[in-house]
Amino acid sequence: MARRSKQDPYDHLPQQDDAPAAAVPCWLCSRPTGKTIVWHHPVPKSRGGRDVVPMHPICQQTLISNFTNSELQRHGMEVTGLLDHPNVRKFVDWVAKKDPDFTATITKKQR
Repeated sequence: MARRSKQDPYDHLPQQDDAPAAAVPCWLCSRPTGKTIVWHHPVPKSRGGRDVVPMHPICQQTLISNFTNSELQRHGMEVTGLLDHPNVRKFVDWVAKKDPDFTATITKKQR
């Protein structure tokens, strides 16, 4: 087992400022993301997806509860097809005025 040194092994690196980074927009609702960012695979990994996009946890839960992996694969990286779904459109309109860190329970899958 390696010994821990009393010195900081990263003290030679420049220190980062504590200034907040610019918020990235959510892939689904286009609101700025808050403290918690979920990196979502628009095309599920089980279907060969590699790309990830930033999302709010509540937005990802909405997608998972309204679409199967096959449906997400068909839509791919295009968010417009997902927004055409009435449940997703209703959700995005509702969450548009909420705080970026807003969370709520999502209804179960409707299948």
